[in-house]
Amino acid sequence: MAKIIILTGDAAETLEVFYPYQRLQEAGYEVHIAAPEKKKLQFVVHDFVDGFDTYTEKLGHTWDADIAFRDVDPADYVAAVVPGGRAPEYIRNDEDAKRIVRHFMEAGAPVAALCHGPLLLAAAGTLHGRTSSAYPALAVDVELGGGVFENGGAVVDGNLVTGRAWPDNGPWIGAFLEVLARQAALTPA
Repeated sequence: MAKIIILTGDAAETLEVFYPYQRLQEAGYEVHIAAPEKKKLQFVVHDFVDGFDTYTEKLGHTWDADIAFRDVDPADYVAAVVPGGRAPEYIRNDEDAKRIVRHFMEAGAPVAALCHGPLLLAAAGTLHGRTSSAYPALAVDVELGGGVFENGGAVVDGNLVTGRAWPDNGPWIGAFLEVLARQAALTPA
């Protein structure tokens, strides 16, 4: 069974972790969650409230990480997913998280990133010349990372599939599954 790695940590958006985790399992992949340490992670729930200029944050579900970033051999996986929430703000400083992302991006392997997820891609130096969506307030971060920001729910640039936030989960993962299918068709059995 082909394996996919999700790169995340504490304060990741619950819906942005669990939707791809469960949807990719349903599609027949073995999915592992990697984090700075192999431990129980605390996810959060972001919501949009009338009158607020940005989202609010509440505690969400907890879930065990399967593996620490330092122990990940990216060659064991066919693709990577980087959910949003606040986790990408600090995992982008982890050298192993950047190493893992670089592996997939340089190999042209499928990568899905949502919301704040492109912060890790920018920190890894992999957005240069690439078109990426993200949470709209991060347009400047995508551009400072050398990318071109597109405000869309399922932006596909070759192997890279990005979206704005959890309301884009369906189109975002739908487009990612199409990229995975194309990649599988090109890979010798």
